[in-house]
Amino acid sequence: MKRREFFKTSAGAGLAAGAALSLGGYGRLWASSPAKTKYDMVAVMGGSPEAMFDLGIQEFGGMEVFVKKGQKVLVKPDIGWDVVPELAANTNPDLVRRIIEHCFRAGAKEVYVFDHTCDNWVNTYKNSGIEKAAKTAGAKVVPADVEKYYHAVEISGGIRLKSAKVHEILLETDVFINVPVLKDHNSVRMTACLKNTMGIVWDRGYWHSNNLNQCIADYALFEKKPALNVVDCYNVIVKHGPQGVSREDLVQMKSQILTPDWVAADAASAKMLGIDPQRIDYIPIAHKMGIGNMNLESLEIKRIKL
Repeated sequence: MKRREFFKTSAGAGLAAGAALSLGGYGRLWASSPAKTKYDMVAVMGGSPEAMFDLGIQEFGGMEVFVKKGQKVLVKPDIGWDVVPELAANTNPDLVRRIIEHCFRAGAKEVYVFDHTCDNWVNTYKNSGIEKAAKTAGAKVVPADVEKYYHAVEISGGIRLKSAKVHEILLETDVFINVPVLKDHNSVRMTACLKNTMGIVWDRGYWHSNNLNQCIADYALFEKKPALNVVDCYNVIVKHGPQGVSREDLVQMKSQILTPDWVAADAASAKMLGIDPQRIDYIPIAHKMGIGNMNLESLEIKRIKL
């Protein structure tokens, strides 16, 4: 599928076509957002992952809005699959590196990176390019392959997911930055911000067998929410996700979505794939539960095209 043809099918012509995210009146930030910002969302198109993030975070007032001096930060990419960066099954390593660099410039004491991978974690960390990128930027890359790293927490208000074992790094850090890659998914049609939390928990099998969409939304009730979500839409798997098969599964969108609201981020991400957000079941579920706002027309969105 050619890029032009893909965007013609997207709702509202797609973010990258410059018109998907219509602007209404100034939308409020949801109560779960830890920082007050001028915009609810920043959408950037047309540059390298690093350049787009530099511009996007600048529109929010810099990383200092989200990370304070002396804080410990978790940067959580998608590192699920043992494939090279060019196949886009994992978050772009250049974006991960740049986010970490901004965290340290903002005064972060320590930055951690991990994911509960689907493939062998040693190979996945290495071949995704994320381990090298994170360490180059000064972050600590930690394993997530053994149950002892996970601790039980209650999910207050959860419908199907009432408790979960989450990685100790999430519990020990002050700031959580969620950095998924946007892609097709064979179970729930799309993976982005909300589903990226499945790499934080130990028992993913329970989610799959107990209404996956509801569990994804339920987990988002947990008190350790992202201060910032950054969706990597540079190269996007549009079929055969979440791992992909070949480069034929990719569309190069050269885009990025930044927002404190992960429900809004997923709604915008769905539009990037040409899907009505209402048809990604966990998005309207999370919206109705008050986790975030899927009504993009009510948000103040800054769009930048390089």
